[in-house]
Amino acid sequence: MPSDPAAAPLRNVERRLHPLSWLFVLLAQLRQFALPLIVVVFAGGRGDRWEWIGAIAALALPLIAVAQYFSYRFRIADDELIIRSGIFQRNRRHIPFRRIHNVSLHQNLLHRVFGVAEVHLESAGGVKPEAQMRVLSLADAQALEALLQQCGPSLDPATASAAEAAPARALLSLSTSELLRLGLVSNRGMVVVAAGIGVLAQSGSQAFAAMLKRIGENLFGWANGQHLSWLGWLLAGIALFVAFAALLRVLSMLLAVVQFHGFTLHQHGERLSVESGLLTRIRAHIPRHRIQAWTVRESWLQRLLHRQSLSIDSAVVQVANEQRSLRDLAPIAAPHTVTALLQRLLPAAGWPDLAWQPLHPRAWRRMVIVPSAVTVLISAVLWLRLGNAAWFALLALPWWWLRAHRLAQFAGYALSEQVIAVRSGWPGHYWRLAEIGKLQVVGISSTPFDRRHGMATLWLDTAGANAMQPRLRIRYLPAAQARAVLETLAARMPNRIP
Repeated sequence: MPSDPAAAPLRNVERRLHPLSWLFVLLAQLRQFALPLIVVVFAGGRGDRWEWIGAIAALALPLIAVAQYFSYRFRIADDELIIRSGIFQRNRRHIPFRRIHNVSLHQNLLHRVFGVAEVHLESAGGVKPEAQMRVLSLADAQALEALLQQCGPSLDPATASAAEAAPARALLSLSTSELLRLGLVSNRGMVVVAAGIGVLAQSGSQAFAAMLKRIGENLFGWANGQHLSWLGWLLAGIALFVAFAALLRVLSMLLAVVQFHGFTLHQHGERLSVESGLLTRIRAHIPRHRIQAWTVRESWLQRLLHRQSLSIDSAVVQVANEQRSLRDLAPIAAPHTVTALLQRLLPAAGWPDLAWQPLHPRAWRRMVIVPSAVTVLISAVLWLRLGNAAWFALLALPWWWLRAHRLAQFAGYALSEQVIAVRSGWPGHYWRLAEIGKLQVVGISSTPFDRRHGMATLWLDTAGANAMQPRLRIRYLPAAQARAVLETLAARMPNRIP
């Protein structure tokens, strides 16, 4: 998706979308009606009433798509983007440049065939894009992208001028071998399989249920015909599990290549940009000062391969069923590469030489109580049904004891003048870092069990916190120490109310 500096200026000229935009709007709308159409077609006309209604409504979609093309206009004014849209109800939106904090370009295979791109304009804290232009010519999309980057929010005029003069610098690029490692250590295959099963189950398809039943009957029928002993059944189960896990890993590797093919991370002054994708090519930008928190992950599989990942929380949020424009700065990389990125982009953290503070000396006891009690309770319930064999579940107790000790030994926090960091996890590890000036809320809480042991939990919150990331909190701190850290953070937070 190369940039085109020769693109015509868009200022003060009212423009339409690309003449073929109706086709892409139609394809997007058809995806919502794909399931009822498939049921009606392949069920031989035996779909229920609502599926027939959905199929009939799909016939009107081409007319709606064409009408949307003729009713959509946009114009770049001096300091805002003006959009006119609507078929029966006319809408006019004025979007100031200062509200646009991220511009992303999306290109799938069909976009590239016709030389067009889809543009998403995102604001801080919004639950959906401020504007979604489907689609513009590639020249117009690139010109709009460049213009909004120049006119969008920045720290100050001097910073903006310096950023404009600074050359773009490539910080990271991922080879195919790295993407295969990413797929190997991730669970993308399982997520896709689970989502597919959920969609088929919600569709009420009898054919899907019958297929699963038939596969199960054939599989167990064949096994019964072999007259396997209990050891044979055990080995067969293990072999089936290993085959299924291997298939999921292969699927994960393919998905990682499709999603992150050609991944590159660039820095242009204070702005970061990421471009990736094999089938759908996405280029997204974000100002450095809009990053709210940083997360370094190291799962046990990543540790075996000497790899880590670096992701961010930003003030730009999209709805859950849309791909976040810029979250992964380094989906996978060597630890020294992640360290170099953090030292360059967050120098105030002093990574990795932080002064880590431990948790309460008795924190491991709090960590082991709940899982141990649940294990004993489950064993007692199973004993009523299975007899003495249920007590084998108590073999999990040494694991909970080991896990609690390792968690308490590794977990901790580090506090500097500008950054607070939290680390936790076992056997996988993660580190969360946030600039104190970006914190929105800090708080302290303690349960009756915490108060009995003289402990407290420190809660930290930033704008755009991602539910998929670990929480930014410090559990099982000595109560006096937690209050001292809270007062320190409150004193350093900007615009605080006395």
